[in-house]
Amino acid sequence: MDVFASAIVARAKLPTGHDIQSASEDNLPAVIALLADDVLGAAREVSDRAARQRYEAAFAAISIDPNHAVAVLTRASCAVGTCQLSFLPGLAFEGSWRAQIESVRIAKSERGNGLGRCLMRWAVAAASAKGCRIVQLTTNVERPDAHAFYARLGFQPTHTGFKLMVGEGRKAPQ
Repeated sequence: MDVFASAIVARAKLPTGHDIQSASEDNLPAVIALLADDVLGAAREVSDRAARQRYEAAFAAISIDPNHAVAVLTRASCAVGTCQLSFLPGLAFEGSWRAQIESVRIAKSERGNGLGRCLMRWAVAAASAKGCRIVQLTTNVERPDAHAFYARLGFQPTHTGFKLMVGEGRKAPQ
């Protein structure tokens, strides 16, 4: 199932002149800029050469895996939004698949115009087309506006999430 098929994108109800498509390598700088374009993102997204290589490697891995997609929302061929969608098999809920939505961003200049709602409609339509029973996402506790946005779309805060940063310079759990 192509989650970027025209029938699925049509369910996003995009304004005229906008499109949702699979991000390409050419879109990667714009996607990274969108990720960094807020207080939390600015503190964690880096633009040096080593980081660029990590972004490219991650994008390459995502691009070849049919259970992962990076979407770019464009206006007049310019990236104004993005999200990552992952399809996960699970044993819970009778072996149901679920979709995980991550890294939802709309350019500051475009916020308040309904594009975030359109991007989320696409993500839910893509999840449905893939046969997912659950669509889930996480959002930072420091983003109350995002919490309200997702609640307006029908998402419910049913779980408490925990993260543990691992890797270079991090301590393992004791």
